[in-house]
Amino acid sequence: MSSFLQFLLKGIAVGSLYALLALGYTMVYGILQFINFAHSDVFMLGAFFSWRLSVLFKINEPSPVAATGVLLGAMALCSLTGFLLERFAYRPLRRAPRLNVLITAIGVSLFIENAGQLVFGKNVVQFPPLLAEHTFEVGGVRVRSVEVIAVVTAFALMVGLHTLVYRTRMGKAMRAVSIDHNIAGLMGIPVDRIISLTFVIGSALAAAAGLLVGITYGQIKQPADSSWVLYGLKAFVAAVIGGIGNVPGAMLGGLLLGLSEQFVAGYLPSELRDAIAFLLLIIILLVRPNGLLGRRVVEKV
Repeated sequence: MSSFLQFLLKGIAVGSLYALLALGYTMVYGILQFINFAHSDVFMLGAFFSWRLSVLFKINEPSPVAATGVLLGAMALCSLTGFLLERFAYRPLRRAPRLNVLITAIGVSLFIENAGQLVFGKNVVQFPPLLAEHTFEVGGVRVRSVEVIAVVTAFALMVGLHTLVYRTRMGKAMRAVSIDHNIAGLMGIPVDRIISLTFVIGSALAAAAGLLVGITYGQIKQPADSSWVLYGLKAFVAAVIGGIGNVPGAMLGGLLLGLSEQFVAGYLPSELRDAIAFLLLIIILLVRPNGLLGRRVVEKV
């Protein structure tokens, strides 16, 4: 039972990070109907921005206030990055064929990775101790304080996004734009501003996930490392599992994927840990193509 609870806790911690990333994918897809493959690179930038801000302000000791400041700073920088990507890379291609947008997204991803190597270097970076590390046992389960903080922070951000999308006028406008750009514009909704806001919010959540990864694991790999792309692919799989374009679905998909990975790594050969994500994707596409919480869209002619 203690092993089961240990895998459960670890799965929730990892799944909450996948969920934060998946929200960025699902929000952009819900409004523009395309996959922003550069989203994983914004996630990578969030981790490195957090590290660079910590070095800049010489944060060498754990401090919740400093950690909050670094989090807000990284979210602001990644939000600006997301805004610039949408404004100069994607907006000019909004009426272009989907293949053009897809190729552009891949090109932007490669550009960010290589530019990141020039700016941040090619070595593994030790993340500063923004939060104090404490380990304690509860019922035979080893609990790390940083993992608990990461889970609480991730869930708070997800609840905040859910409230924004489903309880505010801005969220209503975002949902209207996701249904039809032209009709939303005729109703007085600033479509371009809403789309930019979507990229800004998704990038901010990716930045938070990057910071949480650095705090949890204590180090971040170089910008072009394949692990960043793998994180992005898994987050995209989580969004599809939950129902692409569905905000609660992205949260659910991320948690399910994180739990599945940890239980597979614990009870089966660890080599299957990464494969389980794509196995789940295949099963969901065969059994429920629209995702667990997705709805089938019927177009009336």
